[in-house]
Amino acid sequence: MKGNYYKFHLYILSNKKNGTLYIGMTNDLERRMFEHKHKIIEGFTKRYGLNKLVYFEQFQYVNDAIRREKRMKNWNRAWKIDLIEKENKDWNDLSFDWKY
Repeated sequence: MKGNYYKFHLYILSNKKNGTLYIGMTNDLERRMFEHKHKIIEGFTKRYGLNKLVYFEQFQYVNDAIRREKRMKNWNRAWKIDLIEKENKDWNDLSFDWKY
């Protein structure tokens, strides 16, 4: 992922299929997933054990990623689930084989 043309990511985390959802944005998805998986940052994702990357999008420009994040946070749950299942029907952890 490093050196990729896309520098910003919108992502969705969960703890299990149809579980709790979290939407975030970062400029380093690998680092951010390391932080989530190792429960480094206090807050919602640590409290609910959200460490499965079930969906992400890439953006070249930070403003595009922020805009998408804000819009998706206002979506109803069914729309978010539909988006995840369109790309990741089984809710697999897309970061399961990343080197941390």
